[in-house]
Amino acid sequence: MESLTPNTEVRLMVSQCFRTLTTSTDDKDITAALQTLNSYLDDGPVSTTTSAQRDEFRRAHYTRTLHFLVSNVQADWLHSLRAAQNTELWDRLFLCGPPEQALLVLMEGIGALRPSVNLDHLISITEKFLQSGRLADLLWSHCLATAPSDSPQLRETLLGRIVALPDLTANRLRLKNKPLFLPQQYYRLLATEMLTALERTCLALKNGTDCSSIFVAQILGKVCIHGHSDVVLAVLAPQLSACTRSDMVWQRVCWKMLGNVPQRWMESVLTGLVQAVSGPDALGRIIGNLVLTNKKAQFVITHKLLLLQYKYKTQVLRIILGYLAADRERRPLLMQVLRSVSQAWANPSAVKHTPLEQQLYVSKALLLSVSLLSDSELQGLRSELLQCMLGGMQSHLDSNVVQIRRVGMVVGECLSTRMNINGTKLKFEYDHDEETRELLAVMTPADSSDEPEPGPVKEVDSPQRTQNKSSQCKAEPQSPQNDPDSELDSDDELTPYDMSGDGEMNQASPPCYLRDCLETLMSSEDSVRVELSLKVAESLVRKNVFATREISVQLTKVLLHMEDKYNITGFLSLRQATMVALTASDCVPVTQYLTTEFYSLNYSLRQRLDMLEVLALAAQELSKPLAERRDSPVCTADSADLMTGDNPLHWREVVDKRIQSKTKRRSKGSTQPSAKAAPNRFAPVAGHFFFLLLRNYDKPQMTFDLLGGDHLVLGRMIHTLGLFMHLAVNAPIAAQMGRALLDFVWAVRYHTDQMVRRGVLFAVCSVFLSMPSQNLLTDLSDQLFETRTWLADVAEGDPDADCRSLAVQSLVLLDKSLKKQLQDPQALGPES
Repeated sequence: MESLTPNTEVRLMVSQCFRTLTTSTDDKDITAALQTLNSYLDDGPVSTTTSAQRDEFRRAHYTRTLHFLVSNVQADWLHSLRAAQNTELWDRLFLCGPPEQALLVLMEGIGALRPSVNLDHLISITEKFLQSGRLADLLWSHCLATAPSDSPQLRETLLGRIVALPDLTANRLRLKNKPLFLPQQYYRLLATEMLTALERTCLALKNGTDCSSIFVAQILGKVCIHGHSDVVLAVLAPQLSACTRSDMVWQRVCWKMLGNVPQRWMESVLTGLVQAVSGPDALGRIIGNLVLTNKKAQFVITHKLLLLQYKYKTQVLRIILGYLAADRERRPLLMQVLRSVSQAWANPSAVKHTPLEQQLYVSKALLLSVSLLSDSELQGLRSELLQCMLGGMQSHLDSNVVQIRRVGMVVGECLSTRMNINGTKLKFEYDHDEETRELLAVMTPADSSDEPEPGPVKEVDSPQRTQNKSSQCKAEPQSPQNDPDSELDSDDELTPYDMSGDGEMNQASPPCYLRDCLETLMSSEDSVRVELSLKVAESLVRKNVFATREISVQLTKVLLHMEDKYNITGFLSLRQATMVALTASDCVPVTQYLTTEFYSLNYSLRQRLDMLEVLALAAQELSKPLAERRDSPVCTADSADLMTGDNPLHWREVVDKRIQSKTKRRSKGSTQPSAKAAPNRFAPVAGHFFFLLLRNYDKPQMTFDLLGGDHLVLGRMIHTLGLFMHLAVNAPIAAQMGRALLDFVWAVRYHTDQMVRRGVLFAVCSVFLSMPSQNLLTDLSDQLFETRTWLADVAEGDPDADCRSLAVQSLVLLDKSLKKQLQDPQALGPES
């Protein structure tokens, strides 16, 4: 038999592990399957797999494995693992494989999951991923060209996930976002990881290994175009300035990285960089002669930052123009800048129509350019500058704005002094203010030789560093054991605790999210998890109404079909309470679902009775006013004060109570405050409960014999409809409900089953109680006489005592309503 190739062997083994994790319930088999998958990520000498197998797994099966783990994050076998096993076997698969594949799967899972424990688990793994330096490994793999070849679409997706990670997590977690995912911390971490990748690149180049900085350059450009250049470059610029001060390899790496920035992102990178560097020398060391090789960079440096934008400080102008003047090859660009700036300053239209701030900015650029040129270079531009000075001064002095005239005077004085025209210097009389002093200070050259040394980069502690720190902290207090006094504190004589009766703590914990309850009740086979989910489901439903409305119908469906397979204590009451809470929290969809399923196929009579009970209990809950929260801690505090006696008012309260108990009062007002009026929450939705339950009782596609043998369901249904009628008292829809209910029960008033007859009489009593008196005469005038005759017959001849009692009560209510209505002339006047 031929031996299997590594590709086939790995594929078969991975498929076998997936089948084991899907079907097996043995903890040993599950642990073995996870250990097998982890073995393909072990690169050490003790690894049980060959390098060819590991490469094949990383290439073709790693992403599929992670997708399988994320899709089974709710499985019972995962929750049965201990915390240490979870970290060693499950989390390790995300933290030790190819980082780009792991990051893409994690971000995809975070975007797909709703708020739940599963989402929290993926978030914690993503935190470990970032804190353990995996982002630097991802960047380094692309620098070393060891990452798998990817398409432009995949490269763009990976760039988007890395750069937009704070936005993606904030959209999913909202107010529960983690501190590490906040922009300030995440982009500082990203900048630190970029420095680590660049440092590894420099070391590899020194050792003769070819590397590429294209991916790091794309990350830098995309971060800057997203508006986070200030945070990233605040970390990168000082460190790059320090590293390039004496290392030519670092300079070459920085030049290649800036040259590889895509053209569409070049402007944002350069704009942030000129604001982050400490001086022109640092800018020159970082970007080199980029303005000579890149047309976009040349346009941004020599034109856009000087003539089109004017929001930057004077230091930025010093850095830009000093960078152009620092190298012999770049000085022609400085002369070109001087020509364009002088033309813009002398333009009469620009003097009239541009803001004062922009004119000040251009004036500073002009003076700085002149101060940086040598005398020989100025001699070549003498005629152009003289023409600029005369025309520009004339335009500025003709302006009606005092500040503009003052700018023209200052610039004219400085230019005449610098050009030394026949030994004559212009001198104007003007008031010195902050603007003029700033313009005059521009001509003084700044000392850029002493750049501040950058401080150390604040790195985010990885879990290993944190663990080492904690272990060191724990190890420090052990040093005093060598003290001779410690022998006096020996604990040999202490009696140990008897731990023979201790049991193992339950690993499962009750879910904190309603969606976790739903997934557990749907798919879990673990009795402990099902019981915990069922016990906390009601509280979670009432705690978060917004989340309840998203899955109310789905959770109701699961609970309705759920069976007590694990003999859970109080199963029926827990299930019913949760269904009632769902119906009360999201009335219309859940009520519509229950009333529709009441007439559907494949339901037992027990399930149909459960639907009626849930609807009745939910209607009763909605009809009651919301319970006011009472301050129970006050009572607790009072009782504590009575026990301790520390409260100085305690004896006064006791004396007051004794005086009040022994005082006799002839008249006493109400001792309790009157109840506050509250709206009936059932009234607006009463029609959804009543008419949806009543609408299909006589349809030919009935799935059970409601008017025949299933008289138990019929009696309970009529009783439920009567309850709806009673709870809808004073509702605008009560009259319509009363007419429909009387029409329905009239056909079964002589039913042979006493439960049905009791339900009919209860429904009639509810109609007489809830309908207004005038509606009884106007809407039911044709039926009242016949109804009264039937009630009289039932009161006299029905064999059931409860039926006779209900008939008598109905007759009393009917007579009282008719008598009240006939004695009210105002009600009968318009009708007669």
